[in-house]
Amino acid sequence: MNAPNALKYNAAQPKEFLKECAALFREKTKSMKKRIVVCAGTGCVANGSLDVFDALEKKIAADGLNVHVTLDYEGETRQGDFLRISKSGCQGFCQAGPLVNIGDILYTGVKVGDVDEIVETTLKNGGIVERLLYVDKHNKNRKCLGQKEIPFYQRQTRVSLKPCGLFDPEDIVEYVAHDGYEAARRAWCEMTPETVCEEIKVSGLRGRGGGGFPTGRKWELTLKEKNDKKYVICNADEGDPGAFMDRSVMEGNPHCVIEGMMIAARGIDANEGYVYVRLEYPLAVQRVRKAVEDAVTFGILGDNVFGTGRSFRLHVMEGAGAFVCGEETALMASLEGQRGMPRPKPPFPAQSGLWGKPTVINNVETLAAVPYIILQGAKKYREVGTEGSPGTKTFALTGHVVNTGLIEVPFGATLREIIFDIGGGVIDEKGEIANNAFKAVQIGGPSGGCLTEKHLDLPLDFDSLRSVGAMVGSGGLVVMNKSTCMVQMARFFMQFTQNESCGKCLLCREGTKQMLALLDDVIEGNGSQQTLDILDQVATTVAKGSLCALGKTAPNPVLSTLRHFRPEVEAHIFQKKCPSNQCKALCKPEILADKCVGCTACARKCPVDAISGERKNVHVIDQDKCIKCGECVKACKFGAVVGI
Repeated sequence: MNAPNALKYNAAQPKEFLKECAALFREKTKSMKKRIVVCAGTGCVANGSLDVFDALEKKIAADGLNVHVTLDYEGETRQGDFLRISKSGCQGFCQAGPLVNIGDILYTGVKVGDVDEIVETTLKNGGIVERLLYVDKHNKNRKCLGQKEIPFYQRQTRVSLKPCGLFDPEDIVEYVAHDGYEAARRAWCEMTPETVCEEIKVSGLRGRGGGGFPTGRKWELTLKEKNDKKYVICNADEGDPGAFMDRSVMEGNPHCVIEGMMIAARGIDANEGYVYVRLEYPLAVQRVRKAVEDAVTFGILGDNVFGTGRSFRLHVMEGAGAFVCGEETALMASLEGQRGMPRPKPPFPAQSGLWGKPTVINNVETLAAVPYIILQGAKKYREVGTEGSPGTKTFALTGHVVNTGLIEVPFGATLREIIFDIGGGVIDEKGEIANNAFKAVQIGGPSGGCLTEKHLDLPLDFDSLRSVGAMVGSGGLVVMNKSTCMVQMARFFMQFTQNESCGKCLLCREGTKQMLALLDDVIEGNGSQQTLDILDQVATTVAKGSLCALGKTAPNPVLSTLRHFRPEVEAHIFQKKCPSNQCKALCKPEILADKCVGCTACARKCPVDAISGERKNVHVIDQDKCIKCGECVKACKFGAVVGI
């Protein structure tokens, strides 16, 4: 975007310039009759939301309606009412996408074939396409008009995520019109580095990347280092399976992240920064790069920030996809062009970071919270959350839950509120809501741990989770029902961490490999008491002795499974039985005599002739021949085949 001709940037009067931007946006939208916002986050895009957007644009234009797609900031303001159609970032309700907002109406599951009806019914006649409204199955199948009526949204406190579903992420003028970059202006023009650090310290903001280190304290330590060159790095290398919080913020509100970095730069007296984004996030990379370019064009970034005479330049770099580069010292090595591998600490990045210079590294979500704190004040920020963990936290809610998606709740919210109120409850193997189906939730990804039914009312914050052997981590929440084998779940995360180990330290490199092999023994029915003892010992040793935080937390899924689901692990070892019937080597299929009617359907479907029996007589499975393929279970209409 070129800076509109109507805006003449005056470095000596940055406050007036931001006001002019806001006034220009209001002028261009004063005749806007309705705004149609199509979710263009990665999830909805994958389901065809861009096709819906194109179809809406063409249909509206074909029907002769006055429509704007991109606001023309340089031309004359059009007269007469108009419709505006724009894209947004992730609106969170991924399960119900593609999503289309029209004023207070939210249409869910929208397809290209729905476009004609939406235009005719809603845009032309002001009616509602009821079949596209969300249906609340927990409340007499009530149809919900918009976000204010949908339980998924009602029970959240959306701060960082709120703009993601409203703003056009590629329109810097719209961002500025909603107080964008005002916090950065205050930090650079009205505050000292010391007062910036102090405000963040008082807010109690803690790092959202997993460790939970106090952000203001980190900035303060870096500020104290005397050096003419300092760096700010945004860690956007989000690699946890099932996590997509940082990606969604970058896609939906990239300017907020840039503004947070500018404030951090002021707080530590830095003049250069890097956004390190995963290569697998092409849409986030595209939008962040455009946001940086627009901020430079508008004079917000560059050599004379807000007329202060100080500079701050920002670069965007794509990471190669190594999970270990989420660790701050490995990330810096990658930025320097080296292999991404951790280094021992101290020295800490605040002392010797990127190219040996003092460096602050914060993750996306942490930086996105900073402008709110500077604008609203630390006291306001602390009004939600807990004493030790103020503010809100975003979570990626996935797994066996009705409503998967991206959510934001205050610290102190419970798992019960998240899973059953926001998530709509747990589903069984058939995809149906089941009251007693909940078994566990994995929190914090490979570095986290499992929580059980007894933890459903545990307030979620950094300290409470640490007390039960788990951690907030980046914010992944994978819900599991009772059909889940916890040994297999531990193996899944161990396979991930073993593949992603950088190999620098022996304990992580070999320890994860040994834990994976031991879990395979348990799943294959070859486990023993010695297996259990060694697994416990190796996991504890790796946790204590690994070089970096990722290695130290790699055994967490194993340790939490042994702590909370030990009877299930022991059943695999001593009874040679998988209580969830998921481990094929331990399955012992049998035919129940009281249910078998001798129809021979199972015998006809068996590919290895392992089932015998006369018609109308009880059939029997030869365990030596059975390959446990499950075809007999599918064929039986009477539920007579069990154990597989």
